Amino acid sequence: MSAAIHSLSEIIGLKAKLKGVWMSGDFDKIAQVIAQGAEEFIARLELKPGSRVLDIACGTGNLSVPAARAGARVTGVDIAPNLLHTARRRAQAESLDIRFDEGDAEDLPYADASFDEVVTMFGAMFAPQPRLVAEEMARVCRSGGRITMANWTPTGFIGRMFKVTSRYAPPPSMPSPLLWGDEATALERLHVDFRDIRFMRRILFMNFPMKPAEAVEFFRTWYGPTHRAFASLDEDGQSALRTDLERLWREHNCAEDDSTSIAAEYLEVTAIRV
Repeated sequence: MSAAIHSLSEIIGLKAKLKGVWMSGDFDKIAQVIAQGAEEFIARLELKPGSRVLDIACGTGNLSVPAARAGARVTGVDIAPNLLHTARRRAQAESLDIRFDEGDAEDLPYADASFDEVVTMFGAMFAPQPRLVAEEMARVCRSGGRITMANWTPTGFIGRMFKVTSRYAPPPSMPSPLLWGDEATALERLHVDFRDIRFMRRILFMNFPMKPAEAVEFFRTWYGPTHRAFASLDEDGQSALRTDLERLWREHNCAEDDSTSIAAEYLEVTAIRV
């Protein structure tokens, strides 16, 4: 879905709604499921010790923590204070010096050229004004620095899950976050301020020690967007959405026992600041 946001009051209201979505449920439960993929994402970057890294829409620290372990000087920023609270606890538990700030991916609270590396995993893609996100990533990244994004693709499992959900609970009036997972769209958004823009489709395995129907319930309980979608429906709507999601999860389950393993495709985007 792509739609224009016209007024300041619309934008303020939409951002408040999105903040509420990500503060609902408990995203850290989901973050733990994809943590291995986040560590692999950071390992591929081969960060230099002492490099200044910004993790946009950092959530509970899935990228920030392994980046700090690698010796980087890490700052994480997110709109949801409850997620930042969990991220700070994680960092303290490992005695890692990570700065976590509440902030907006479209209006980052940092000076120009403050970072050598800007990273985001399934985070900045959900901001409602993608051109502002691209401009802000460019502004805070130094010339010659690098940005790296992980974005769910429209045709991958998460994209399909969002499509099913949107049939019952229409998404907000904003460009689809999944467009960041489309190479042509990402290139169009980044080409002015970045060079050497590269794309790689990757697979992240989400493993659950439960059957697909229980995995759907896990997402309904803990994943903010799914939690809010169910909450917006009456009993019949919830039942129909659950049935369709359970079918989707069963069809994509790679496990052969009573567990669930989903191969979720995402687009890895890397680019160098001009």
